[in-house]
Amino acid sequence: MFDASKAKKPQTPTEFGSAHFDLLPGKVVDIQFNNPTTVRLKAKLVGFEVGSYIILKHPDPVGDNSHRDVITEGNVAIVRYILEGDKGECCAFKATIKHVSQFPERFIFLQYPQEIQNRNLRLHQRVSVHIPAEITMKCENAAQPGMLINGIVADISQRGCGFIFRAQNLTVNVKKRDIFIVIKSGEGEPMRIPARVCNSRNEEGKVSVGIQFVDAQEQVKTLLEQLFITTGVSQ
Repeated sequence: MFDASKAKKPQTPTEFGSAHFDLLPGKVVDIQFNNPTTVRLKAKLVGFEVGSYIILKHPDPVGDNSHRDVITEGNVAIVRYILEGDKGECCAFKATIKHVSQFPERFIFLQYPQEIQNRNLRLHQRVSVHIPAEITMKCENAAQPGMLINGIVADISQRGCGFIFRAQNLTVNVKKRDIFIVIKSGEGEPMRIPARVCNSRNEEGKVSVGIQFVDAQEQVKTLLEQLFITTGVSQ
């Protein structure tokens, strides 16, 4: 549950000096209402004006009024969303609904938050990089070649990395499964590291894959040394 007191004097979460809503239009957020009943919905961000309002696309665009008891002016919403990047953060804030428009589309206007609470999702900070790489799927049949995906490693730590590739299909994703990630660094042979896909999302053909290394501490340590990366290397 969202604890507003932590937004003022956080312990583990990091406090923004002033509330800074850092999310791109098109991203999906989670909205929770607790009055008159508890309801959790998904809504897409349309845009915002700093210090004034945040605009969300109404989760009921056809207007069947299934949520009119909670999506109403004056009601308070708890908004949660994930910020990807070097650290990976879960952010949350409370905001009052200022207005619900009907034309030209159904939008929800939220009051811009005064405080935003965030929590680091990763135990090991990742370092931003740009390294050509590929992932191959492990197959039960050794004679059958696994699927090969070319892309780049966008961030890396001792425990895992973020892999990005382009897809023509706007809905394709990579399922959670065991893989090998082949990272091409330096002039030596590419390093083949056993890993597992933890999550995947497709944003207009740009597919971001969260990868966890599996029993590859020495390989990863060598790789990070080759890349002159020392942050987050501790065991």
